[in-house]
Amino acid sequence: MPKRKTQLMSVKHPKLTFSQLVSAIREADHYFSSQANRAVNVSLTLRNWIVGYYISEFELHGKDRADYGEKLLSELAKELGRAKISNCEIRQLYDYIKFYRVYPEIVRTLSAQFKPLMSGKLTIHKEIVPTASAQFSLPPDKLITGLSYSMFKLLAEIDDPLKRVFYEIESIRGNWSVRDLKRQIASLYFERSGLSKNKKKLATLTQKNVQGMDSKLTIRDPYIFEFLGIKAKEVMAESTLEAALLNKLQDFLFELGHGFCFEASQKRILIDGKHYFVDLVFYHRILKCHVLIELKVDEFNHEHLGQLNTYVSWFRKNMTKHDDNQPVGILLCTKKNHALAEYALAGMNNKLFVSKYQVELPKKKEIEKFLEATLKTIE
Repeated sequence: MPKRKTQLMSVKHPKLTFSQLVSAIREADHYFSSQANRAVNVSLTLRNWIVGYYISEFELHGKDRADYGEKLLSELAKELGRAKISNCEIRQLYDYIKFYRVYPEIVRTLSAQFKPLMSGKLTIHKEIVPTASAQFSLPPDKLITGLSYSMFKLLAEIDDPLKRVFYEIESIRGNWSVRDLKRQIASLYFERSGLSKNKKKLATLTQKNVQGMDSKLTIRDPYIFEFLGIKAKEVMAESTLEAALLNKLQDFLFELGHGFCFEASQKRILIDGKHYFVDLVFYHRILKCHVLIELKVDEFNHEHLGQLNTYVSWFRKNMTKHDDNQPVGILLCTKKNHALAEYALAGMNNKLFVSKYQVELPKKKEIEKFLEATLKTIE
């Protein structure tokens, strides 16, 4: 039997230059990085939506919900922390609930692999009221693939459905980053568009000035690192660093022996229908007043001080008893090896009180020295 001759078919390959080789690899890397980033973002978004759904349903129909009441989220955050479930601190749980309630239509994007997570445990509502009129709303699958969870978090804070849809459309159309969206909301792009006679020109100018979403930068978001269970040495999530600093700060204040009595961590307060959280609340038994502490893992800006002043004013109006003195706030800002402490004395014009507070409260330099030393040990 004659031997079969194996012929190798010659395939003509294009002859690449070195620069074309680099370009081709860069294009492939960008494409697959974008695909991976999109898949992770979608998974994180759906996971957070489902968490919000579960909690909302438990609050309405849970068998033992009455046993928890106002403490539900604090207890849940503790249990999830013990189970090492990432991104489930009390503030984040509130965000997930709001996300679910603002975007209930996302249930339609759940694929068959996600449905078992919901069926058999909690009942999915058959009728879902859309967040804006059908004339303007984007399909939920387009929202999920076009927006990251961090962007949904910003959008959920917008009460006006039309305004929210406007930013959804512009974000997707311009491939905005979280920073772009935050900047455009802060610069009142929606309101300026309503007042502008040439809306198309304004939109063109706005889209030209945006930074745009970079897939490699987005995948480094601490939310995603924690979600994937990756412990990156070069990245520490802001929430993780804040928690570590606040724990040590609490011990530091007790060691000073100035009369600090711990009252609450992440104290929830309601202002104009929105929930805010004060990092640490103490009652000072010598000064007979509340001391509010806000920590920002960021450099100082006047917005931080304004926020703390708002909290101090709220406490003065809602929490101060007839024999209490005025509350005081302490703002702590950190950026790498630099630390800054500022005091908020909202509405306090009595020099005697101010002088008394300066004696009894820890000195600014003392706190700054503690923060810088603690940052070095944590990092």
